[in-house]
Amino acid sequence: MFTGIIEAIGSIRAITPKGGDVRVYVATGKLDLGDVKLGDSIAVNGVCLTAVELPGDGFWADVSRETLALTGFIDLKTGSPVNLEKALTPTSRLGGHLVSGHVDGVGEVVSREDNARAVQFKIRAPRELAKYIAHKGSITVDGTSLTVNAVNGAEFELTIVPHTLVETIMADYRPGRRVNLEVDMLARYIERLLLGDNAAEPAASGITEGFLAEHGYLK
Repeated sequence: MFTGIIEAIGSIRAITPKGGDVRVYVATGKLDLGDVKLGDSIAVNGVCLTAVELPGDGFWADVSRETLALTGFIDLKTGSPVNLEKALTPTSRLGGHLVSGHVDGVGEVVSREDNARAVQFKIRAPRELAKYIAHKGSITVDGTSLTVNAVNGAEFELTIVPHTLVETIMADYRPGRRVNLEVDMLARYIERLLLGDNAAEPAASGITEGFLAEHGYLK
């Protein structure tokens, strides 16, 4: 588990094909690896990776075909900057929100505009994730816990303050950039709970308007 509060900006040092998938070396910059041991989890742009080697100034991790297919990891190259966060511990402050490190989909930056000292971004999420994104709710973008300022269909807006621009890779975002998205896990649990006993049925694939109307949630 993670908080979505980025601890450092690292970079991809090497990408090595290995048995059909890849192994990556992430240089961790100012991230303190003193308490990290083999097998520990580190979020890289919101993707939970396992440290399999710790050479000192970074870590090696294996990236599966599934991760390459379902995240923006496929867009990374040697030298690409990445957001880094070590796994949450029982004594950590939960400054953002609970983040699993399991990316739900890849969005796209639609626009970027200055807003006083902040920057306003509009991001388009995959259609299937739109129902989980709420005004003033939480969302994780490349591992960064953020508050949604506005929602219009599958597009949502973020206002990023100067500190976040400096401490994350968001300063580099431009229209067309693909970003990893993880929706608030509470929204997914609520969806599942609303199915009730029907959740045990194979056909129970999600909440529909018909289901909500049948059970009195819509009039």
